[in-house]
Amino acid sequence: MKFDPVSHLDSAVYEIPTDGPEADGTLAWDATTMVVVEIQAGGAHGLGWTYGSGGAQNVIRQQLARVVCGSDPMAVPGTHEAMVRACRNLGRPGIAASAISAVDIALWDLKARLLGVALSDLFGRCHAEVPVYGSGGFTSYDDKRTCEQLHTWVEDWDIPRVKIKIGESWGTNPYRDRRRVALARRVIGDETELFVDANGAYSRKQAIRMGRRFVEDYGVCWFEEPVSSDDLAGLREIRDQCEADIAAGEYGYDLTYFAPLIESGAVDCVQVDVTRCGGYTEWLAVAQLAAAHGLDTSAHCAPNLHAHVAAAVPRLRHIEYFHDHHRIEQELFDGVLDPTGGALRPDRDHPGHGLSLRADRAERYRVS
Repeated sequence: MKFDPVSHLDSAVYEIPTDGPEADGTLAWDATTMVVVEIQAGGAHGLGWTYGSGGAQNVIRQQLARVVCGSDPMAVPGTHEAMVRACRNLGRPGIAASAISAVDIALWDLKARLLGVALSDLFGRCHAEVPVYGSGGFTSYDDKRTCEQLHTWVEDWDIPRVKIKIGESWGTNPYRDRRRVALARRVIGDETELFVDANGAYSRKQAIRMGRRFVEDYGVCWFEEPVSSDDLAGLREIRDQCEADIAAGEYGYDLTYFAPLIESGAVDCVQVDVTRCGGYTEWLAVAQLAAAHGLDTSAHCAPNLHAHVAAAVPRLRHIEYFHDHHRIEQELFDGVLDPTGGALRPDRDHPGHGLSLRADRAERYRVS
């Protein structure tokens, strides 16, 4: 079966304000930038996006469009490689990788729509549904806001695992970190799994001390980026001395980044973000590499983009159901999935990932 080549590629940048001040252990922000890509071929269209810098649009327009337009919509891995080569002199990690990710996602969505199948069927399903965990709990929240969010996840949506941010102000307020973790445990009860995320704020020994307290006193079972994700020796040291699973990888921009992370024994679970790592093409490769080393993969943020590809991975831990992306995807896209019950269930009744942009709503946030 032969299809017409890719005929058109459009992109737009949107900036969506947060619904309140947000911060983690090392950064504060008041808006999320999203770069959306739409691709056309043979009367069908594909949709993808990345959460990151609006500068990704320049890469898409100046470097990627010329290799994508005219390409075979069935040959996505080949087009992916062409995009990587086109960005050689830009440097692959960062903005270029985010741009490649958005386009790669759109290309796979286009291919599935041309074939009339859901992405999970195109990739090959392993799971009918994929677990999620509620994620937010920002260090900027007061107790009232934290409790409200935790209640929504656990009581309203029946999600059995949640995560809050710790490491406030680069680890300089450990007392408040402990107090907030204790608050979270009181709110969610004993049966819900409790995760914490320091975003690399702690030093090695501080992370070991804090990690032991979190596990022993509050039953924390997931300790994300206790130190910088680039400190593989530090992650390994903490992993050897802390009972909670150690996780990292969300800042990985290509397979080459993940190889030493996985091979070093630094983590118990590898986090991969489809909007950063190179799209679905690279996400699947990372998940396979992790599985070859006996590790699970966890999808970082962008829950509605991850649902179908996560369902295709045998060793899948869960998807991060992130507060900001829940808000954005619920407002700006049709076809979003419901996390009630603690899992996303990919829609097999619609081709591709089943999502479509609500252009009228998105327009109010458009900056480019």
